[in-house]
Amino acid sequence: MSDKPVYVTQPYLPPLEEFLPYLEQIWANKTLTNGGPMHQQLEQALCDYLGVEHIALFNNGTIALLTALQSLRVTGEVITTPYSFVATAHSLLWNGIKPVFVDIDPVTLNMDPARIEAAITPQTTAIMPVHCYGHPCDVDAIQKIADTYNLRVIYDAAHAFGVKDAGGSLLRHGDLSVLSFHATKVFNTFEGGAIVCPDAKTKQRINQLKNFGFVDEVTVIAPGINGKMSEINAAFGLLQLKHIDQALARRAEIDARYRAGLAGIKGIHLVEEAGQTVANYSYFPLLVEAAYPLDRDALYQRLKDNNIFGRRYFYPLISNFPMYSGMTSAQRNNLPVANRIADKVLCLPIYPALDDQDIDRIINVVRRG
Repeated sequence: MSDKPVYVTQPYLPPLEEFLPYLEQIWANKTLTNGGPMHQQLEQALCDYLGVEHIALFNNGTIALLTALQSLRVTGEVITTPYSFVATAHSLLWNGIKPVFVDIDPVTLNMDPARIEAAITPQTTAIMPVHCYGHPCDVDAIQKIADTYNLRVIYDAAHAFGVKDAGGSLLRHGDLSVLSFHATKVFNTFEGGAIVCPDAKTKQRINQLKNFGFVDEVTVIAPGINGKMSEINAAFGLLQLKHIDQALARRAEIDARYRAGLAGIKGIHLVEEAGQTVANYSYFPLLVEAAYPLDRDALYQRLKDNNIFGRRYFYPLISNFPMYSGMTSAQRNNLPVANRIADKVLCLPIYPALDDQDIDRIINVVRRG
């Protein structure tokens, strides 16, 4: 147990001295929040980097999800995936919307489009898929269904920063895409999030909703929320953006080293990238199958015993938590693939500061079984 602890993720932290000039600017501006200079600079910088036209910054991704639903006036039922972080479904409940779960594809681990139509009822108003681990959903199939039934599509793109498909940014799909900039994400602002908007009018409504519904000093047009990103968070994002390409390149190296070192282990299935032209390597999931000498939880504990802290991500399923488990769509027989994957999945550590020696240590523990 002399080896240093290795966690599933660690935020990338540039040298502190690089951050100090940003803080000095904030102090000089005497603007701490409410869409100040740093906020405006980061929105534009993110539009430029991601190749999108309009972004609205938020204090976190969950508030961004809540506001995305509000902005499109989504009601009734929304079809979503059980294989995600709880914020996906919680954002629906907080808006008084009923989540309807459909099963996932066994290869991509994203919502299975073939399951969506059977879940549509007269109360269905939207689909909320998740680009799980940053792997693209079948956006064309989902959009075709949405167009046929006149449904909105809101992508939970918390994992998908910087991911591109053949047509450009993955974030351009659907009515809205929602990002998380939490400290564990590929790109972070300590805490933060954003909504990628298709046009200036939609961004204006979202900006009003995230500021209590204010239009001006004396006019409130909607029951909005306080979702504004502070200047300090925006400043950290500007600094992170200077280093993002280096961070993504290191993540790609780590992914490749894992794949080479773990290849051929009986009972260890490495989840493949799913159709990106540009990936972000935000997670490194594997599936522990019956042929491996340990079950998933035993391997998880074996890693912990060696100061390696992976994550069973996503386990339990959202649908198995008590606020959802009584729903018809949450029953295990409705979600056989998602339940099977949740019992097998284990995400290994991946972050830019992870060195080759620790990667090899992790590989050796998995190889020993």
